[in-house]
Amino acid sequence: MATTQPPRQPPSQGDPARGAAGTGGEAEPAGRGRPAGRARWKVMFVVLLIAALLGAAIWAVLGSRLLVVREVSVRGVSVLDRGQVLKAARVPVGTPMARLDTGSVRHRVAGIREVQSVSVSRSWPTTLVITVRERTPIATVEQNGLFQHVDRFGVTVLTSPRRPAHLPLLVVAAPGPGDPATREGLEVLRGLQPRWKSKLVTIEASSAELVVLRLEGGLTVVWGAAERADEKHRLLKALLATKAGRAARTIDVSAPDVVTTR
Repeated sequence: MATTQPPRQPPSQGDPARGAAGTGGEAEPAGRGRPAGRARWKVMFVVLLIAALLGAAIWAVLGSRLLVVREVSVRGVSVLDRGQVLKAARVPVGTPMARLDTGSVRHRVAGIREVQSVSVSRSWPTTLVITVRERTPIATVEQNGLFQHVDRFGVTVLTSPRRPAHLPLLVVAAPGPGDPATREGLEVLRGLQPRWKSKLVTIEASSAELVVLRLEGGLTVVWGAAERADEKHRLLKALLATKAGRAARTIDVSAPDVVTTR
């Protein structure tokens, strides 16, 4: 007698055994967690690496012996010598470049009488640069048998026992940077055209309003104050082109509206 087998039913799509054997779906949740964990470790590694590099850079700049002052360069000196500037600057060799107070160095060098202005800068990795602008004498003043070479502000740059041939003599009652007559006389001198400046022997300032120029050949020009210099230059040139002007020993252009000669 034959036995009839019941037909097999295909496994349903929700069969746990088929899902486990065919797709491996039960392992997916664990697999998805691993990339997230690796990403966190990568971020932490990058952060630690950046922190380490920053720490090393800060140490190299502020604390190591790599970026320290090893040389001080002095530029722009001719009246002064390098040793005078270095002595005033007092820069300790071996100081970390980043810690050096350049403002204090600049202040100390600016205290030198012959210095008009100064700048201090770092030239990495190990050089400090001091650039000096020296005062330039434009006139000389006689005091106590010596001749003081003064700059445009009336500050003494040099002192010599003999009168310098290339500088006009400034005659004032109380020479110095704070004296109005000194400042006005020097302002007139600075404003003179080269043709008159080259002939100037003496510049006398009895007050801030009365400056007198004495030129080579004996000509005296009463200039007055420094104002209206362009007009005074034109009048002086025009007068000296005339017979009367060439014969004059004194020309007064202190009031350009009324010029006199004698």
